[in-house]
Parts: sequence; structure tokens; C-alpha cells
Amino acid sequence: MSVLKSLTRLKDAALNLLFPAKCVGCGSTGDYICDSCRSGFPLISSPICEYCGILLKHGNVCMRCRQHSQTIDGIRSLFAFQDSARKAVYELKYNNLRAIAHTMAPLFHDYMLANDISGDVLVPVPLHSSRLRERGYNQSELICRELGKLCNLLFEKKSLVRTQHTKSQTALNRDQRADNVKDVFACKDDIFKGKRVLLIDDVCTTGATLDACAVSLKEKGALAVWGLTFARDL
Repeated sequence: MSVLKSLTRLKDAALNLLFPAKCVGCGSTGDYICDSCRSGFPLISSPICEYCGILLKHGNVCMRCRQHSQTIDGIRSLFAFQDSARKAVYELKYNNLRAIAHTMAPLFHDYMLANDISGDVLVPVPLHSSRLRERGYNQSELICRELGKLCNLLFEKKSLVRTQHTKSQTALNRDQRADNVKDVFACKDDIFKGKRVLLIDDVCTTGATLDACAVSLKEKGALAVWGLTFARDL
């Protein structure tokens, strides 16, 4: 083990003693998502739309995907955006709890193994430079970096960029969201040519952002693009 790694582990151990991790769900110490709260996360399970991954009562393709074509090959999400799963995303995204990415990444990895999801390269959905400066970090990049270590996949954060600063998607409807992110992403090179890309994000609401990313990735030769998010707003 290198001296740098040893020092890093000692630093982490000291910080854990001074500021022990507390579960975002129940407040118990030990981890940012305790076993009890993790087991209660609202799983998204079949039947789901084979394209966008939304829950269905029957069938295998939702009405929206029947009526509107999309570029992305499919979207899958681990949990419904509810309860403790929502709290986990909120703490990561808005309360600077970057360390929770270490806890979330293994959940992604377990989901990939259980559902036979694979690819050649992991790519976080990028933030615009102004939003990145404001927040100080890209929450999807933090998850993506940790996930890459677990599944031994290439992690690429520089090629896919967000070229325009757009208004928040929060208050927009489905069609407005699609218009808001149209043509705002670009690939700076052809590093994804012939590769299967796994796009990583924290939350999927309508899939508009993920699909807009897929357009740019496929324009540069990506063989396939799948979106994988921690939560899905149902």
C-alpha cells in the first residue's frame, strides 16, 4: 500500500471518529444509509416500460414511449423517488454530503449484477460549468467514480459536456423539459465510438436529460446508450 493511500485511510478513520456517519433516513450512526432503511427503499420492479423504465400496470411499453421515439436505448432506476431514497439524493445534491456517494455506488453495482446490465464506459450526466462552480461538485460524477471502481469500467467525465446553462427542469412539464435540454450537450471527441455507454445520474423524472445526452453520444458513434439512475420520480 502506498504512503498516500495509508495517509488517506488514516485521515478517513480520524474523520469517522470525530464526525461519525449518520443514516439520512433514521439518524442512526454507522453509515449514511443503514441496513434497515436500505431494505425499506421503494424498489422499482416489473412490470416496467422496456424503454423508459417507468412502472406499468400491464404490458411492456408505456403510452408515452409508443407515441414518442427516443434516442436512448433504455433507462433503468433503482428506487422510486420517495421516502429515504429521496432524502439520500437530497443530501448528496443539496447538502454537500459527498461521502454518501460511497454508499450509493454499491447499490448501483448490485442492481447491475442482478439485472445483467453492462457496458464499456461509465459517463456522468454533466453539469454546466456555472452550475458546477455554484455547487462545487457534480453529484453524478461522484457516484460514477465510485461505481467505476466497483465494476472495473472506464470512467469518462471530460468528453460529454453541457454547453448551455438552462433553467431548472423542476417546474417544467414533460414537453418543456425536452425543449429545455435540446441541443445543450455535446461530445468533444469520438472516444465513445463503438462503445456501449452507461449514463449515470441521481434522479430520472421524464428521461429528457438522459435522452438529450444520448443524442450527442450517438452522434459521435456510441454503439448503445443506457441510462441508470438512483431514483425515479413516478
